[in-house]
Amino acid sequence: MWTGIVIAVLVLLTLALVFGGLLGFASERFRVEGNPLVDQIDSLLPQTQCGQCGFPGCRPYAESIADGDAINKCPPGGESTIKALADLLDVEPQPLDAEHGVEQEKRVAFIREDECIGCTKCIQACPVDAILGAAKHLHTVIESECTGCDLCVEPCPVDCIDMVTVEPDIRTWTWSAPAKNLIATDRQGARA
Repeated sequence: MWTGIVIAVLVLLTLALVFGGLLGFASERFRVEGNPLVDQIDSLLPQTQCGQCGFPGCRPYAESIADGDAINKCPPGGESTIKALADLLDVEPQPLDAEHGVEQEKRVAFIREDECIGCTKCIQACPVDAILGAAKHLHTVIESECTGCDLCVEPCPVDCIDMVTVEPDIRTWTWSAPAKNLIATDRQGARA
């Protein structure tokens, strides 16, 4: 009796080792190499997944840019993203293509909860799952997850979603770049 169990366990262990080895070999042999340029471009895009560029997300747009598409179709990224992409690709920066939208300050969705009917249409439209709620219950936006893509506003049947500008706070404030025409001074403060 014990011999049959031991043999069965040994057979299963042998099969597991053989198939594990085959899977390991196959994963190395048939590995799909990604394009490192696409990864770099994708890391520069804002990851809003808003579709304003004409692509369903930032990764497909990054692939298109790597294939030679224009770098100026991303309103959420704005001028800073266009400049970063131009530096990476060693091309001239272009102004933002107005056909795809205009650059705006960072915004997030805000649901007026007393007006929300719990239809879940905003949840279905959110590409980053930043809206929390259930059917026939009020919804709320997780502000830290919201990318400000506006995709939840249009499907709302009671128009209870507003896009509000995010004011800089201690976590988002950045130092302004100095003016380019500052006069150089020596250590004592005299003009050079």
